[in-house]
Amino acid sequence: MASHRKSRPTGTRVAGIRTPALATAALTSVALLSQSANAAPEADEKPSLEEVEKKVGDLYRQAESATDKYNAAKEKTAKQRKRVDTLLDDVAQRTQKLNEAREELGSFAAAQYRTGASAPDTATFLLADTPQDYFDQTQLMDRMTGRQKVAVDDYVTQQSETMKKRQEATESLTTLTESQSDLKTAKATVQRKLADARRLLSQLTAEEKARLAAIEKQKQQEAARKAAELAREQAAQQQAQDQATQQHESGSPASGSGTSSSTAPADSSYATKAEKALAFARAQIGKPYVWGAVGPGSYDCSGLTQAAWKAAGVTLPRTTYDQVNAGTTVPLSQAQPGDLVFFYDDVTHVGMYIGNGMMIHAPKPGTYVREESVYYDGESAIHSVVRPA
Repeated sequence: MASHRKSRPTGTRVAGIRTPALATAALTSVALLSQSANAAPEADEKPSLEEVEKKVGDLYRQAESATDKYNAAKEKTAKQRKRVDTLLDDVAQRTQKLNEAREELGSFAAAQYRTGASAPDTATFLLADTPQDYFDQTQLMDRMTGRQKVAVDDYVTQQSETMKKRQEATESLTTLTESQSDLKTAKATVQRKLADARRLLSQLTAEEKARLAAIEKQKQQEAARKAAELAREQAAQQQAQDQATQQHESGSPASGSGTSSSTAPADSSYATKAEKALAFARAQIGKPYVWGAVGPGSYDCSGLTQAAWKAAGVTLPRTTYDQVNAGTTVPLSQAQPGDLVFFYDDVTHVGMYIGNGMMIHAPKPGTYVREESVYYDGESAIHSVVRPA
């Protein structure tokens, strides 16, 4: 009996496309091999040295921003804790007065009960949390002496004020808890950013570190050139101003004398304070940058400027974004020794101008307080100059 199955066709076939299953398997293998071949170079790709430098710089600036938030939260926490302690002390004192008023009412009630001047339940009402409701009854109020009425009024007043202070203390405790949470978050952010920066730097080879140092040296040289240029510009402005002043005084001595007496004291006063602030700042050169530090062994950028001006008798806020509003803004070309120079759009860094395009500042983690050009991170990094006193 003949078979009904068709014979398998003969002839040459291209390998791998005889059946859909084999074709799919083959194409999948080719795709995987292609992906593997392409993946190998990507795995070996590393960011360029310039990219690493930029990323590390960004991380340090982000850490400085988080440090400012940490400083603000720390300051707020300290103030809130002090307020809470004051409120709790006040509540304790008011509670004591409330208890004393209670005892006085109790003695009145007991005396009335012993003498039969009141019903036995009078004491219960006198010792209740709100006895005023009972004393408002005409019959009982008529029995009370003036001294007893004063005691009742005092008790009600003490009770109301104590409840109010307890509520304030509760709200302050809630705010303190929130401030402590903000403090913890800011601290964790700083630590994470610094850890990321250290990790990136640790992955550099010795050759890359040497190249990075060379790039940094070039930046410093350019910053020094720009500082010298600013110094020449300021010197020319000062010379022109001195000449104009001399001409004005020689032309009208009386008028010039009057003008001098009205303007010189302010400039002299600022210069005297600035000299003290700068003397303090110079004494800190060589001390390490530590985020959140305000001295005496280490500083962050705003901690240094705050401490320096405090030595001159001027109180500055703790953070850079508060210090930038604590004075008069002046052009960089008119900066005087002692002025504060702020950096970056988010105002996350500050240094103290010392003249000739230079400043003293606490740069970043891993560095020390030092003198440096105000152009240390390029001209575009300079945000503003503020005269704090």
